[in-house]
Amino acid sequence: MIKDSQNLSDAYRQSGETFKSIFNEIGKVVVGQKETITHVLIAILCDSHALIESNPGLGKTLTVNTISQILGLKFNRIQCTPDLMPSDIIGTYVIEETGRGKEFRFEPGPVFANIVLADEINRASPKTQSALLEAMQEKQVTVGNNTYPLDRPFMVLATQNPIEMEGTFPLPEAQLDRFLLKINLDYPSYEEEMQIVDRYTGNLKISIHEVMTQDTLLKLQSLVRDVPISDELKSRVIKIVERTREDKEFIEYGASPRASIGLILAAKARALLNGRNFVSEEDIHELAYPVLRHRIMLNFESQRKGVTHDHVIDKILKYAKHLS
Repeated sequence: MIKDSQNLSDAYRQSGETFKSIFNEIGKVVVGQKETITHVLIAILCDSHALIESNPGLGKTLTVNTISQILGLKFNRIQCTPDLMPSDIIGTYVIEETGRGKEFRFEPGPVFANIVLADEINRASPKTQSALLEAMQEKQVTVGNNTYPLDRPFMVLATQNPIEMEGTFPLPEAQLDRFLLKINLDYPSYEEEMQIVDRYTGNLKISIHEVMTQDTLLKLQSLVRDVPISDELKSRVIKIVERTREDKEFIEYGASPRASIGLILAAKARALLNGRNFVSEEDIHELAYPVLRHRIMLNFESQRKGVTHDHVIDKILKYAKHLS
């Protein structure tokens, strides 16, 4: 996978084989959820963050913890509550006795990990939510006059419950835009739920193996940006994002150029995940939904009619396909 020593096409093919092994290992623990797992891995490959919206009890923590173990990454979980303070996330200074007397020592918080699961992030206060902004954008935290770099790779995977909104603090647009993807996680099918029940009500012992190291993952993150994409598909992406600003029938505010960057980068990661050395039209259309659904604001008329973000994105994709 090292670009200097191997042909790039071989590196892409080997990457595809590696991710097949990763999916096989994850499948030992997690039943179904292939799309969610794929999108989480894409966000990791893009060195970015993801927001998962789902009901409780669908295995989010289990899934993310399993991915962390298989990729050889450190995992921490933060349960967000209204009384959670910024210092509970980033850490604080404590006084300790030393041979030279009392000294301040920085005690790192749970944000010092490779993958941080911020569970029910919209239950944390805006002040606490903002404590994650610097970590997500700059990959560092500042406490007092000192700045501490975070381990690489670093990813925040946040969750929120779409049903119970009482006592929550909606994420501001600036913070939503920090997430590369918004993933909608649905209930399992009947067959999948039967497998879940059989697997977790018996005495079956499950063991998983580490498939990748941190160093390999960092190289793959670099390799993602080398995946070729045609000018035609770049143009398609820009037309899709531009359309979100022009469609006043459903949309109040459209997506920024960060959406164009995110969609191209995510499409490259999906190609690498599948062992391909090119971005396809399918990559663009598959990832337009998680990239755009949290970056467009629907107008009152859309909300009154019960029009969803995905319905609007579907309409935009049909429009963009008609142009080409």
